[in-house]
Formats: sequence, structure tokens, C-alpha cells
Amino acid sequence: MKTNIGIKEEDRKIVAEQLAKLLADEHVLYIKTRNAHWNVESADFHSKHLFFEAQYTQLEEFIDSVAERMRAIGHYAPATMKSFLQLTHLTEYSERTNDSSGFIKELLEDHESIIEFLRANINPFAEQYHDLGTSDFITGLMQDHEKMAWMLRSHLK
Repeated sequence: MKTNIGIKEEDRKIVAEQLAKLLADEHVLYIKTRNAHWNVESADFHSKHLFFEAQYTQLEEFIDSVAERMRAIGHYAPATMKSFLQLTHLTEYSERTNDSSGFIKELLEDHESIIEFLRANINPFAEQYHDLGTSDFITGLMQDHEKMAWMLRSHLK
């Protein structure tokens, strides 16, 4: 059935393509945060193990909401690791020690990259593609990533 929500198909397609990139970024960040949770080794192991768990749990919610937003505007969400690795702006993994500060620095960089991507799309989604719903959605998601980045950054002080 045709999606008739007051946004042209061409505009919804462009927005969905950007959301697919975001979905890929969220998945890669989720996997990297899971890696930190599983493999962190340092004197602060227990607290960081729990901290990373809280972060990946939040990212699971982001992943689902991005995919559902794609469906709401009439497009399918990519759902394979191969497609995520082709679409992501992030690097999959970097060699480092498994101490908490190494993981935190890498995850912080990824959150900041996602924040910049989201910020760059807020106005175009609203103004060029007439999708105020997705613009509002990614504004909220940006704020969530900003808070997560702040929490990561605070561990490095």
C-alpha cells in the first residue's frame, strides 16, 4: 500500500537513505560498546562493565527507533552486517589495549561523529525534504547522543 503522509516519495527516499546510514552507525557503535562491556580490563572493571551495559542498552533502543522511523516513512531498513559496514561512517574496530580509557576515547569519538551527522541533517530534513517528523526525531536522538558523549567524556577528566 502506498505511503501517503504528505511528503513526496523522492523526499522520503532521500531521508530514508540518510536514516539507513544512521542505522548503520548505531549498529556499529552498539557492537563496539558491547565489545567494551565484554572485554574491558582495568582496576575499574566492574563499574565500567556496568556503565558500558547501560550504554549499549540505550543504543538498542536507538536502533529500533531509527528502523521504525524508516518504516513509518514508507521504506525498509537495512538489516545485514554487510549493509551496515557498507553504510557506516564509523570504523568497525581499532587495535588498542582493553583498558577502560581506551574504550571510552574510541566510543566518545563515535558518538561525536554521530552527533555531527545528526546535526547536519536536522535542517535539511525539515526545510529541503519537508519531513518535520524525522527532523524532530533526529533532534531528540542528537540530544541523547550528546548526553551519552558527556558521560563518556566525564570519565576522561
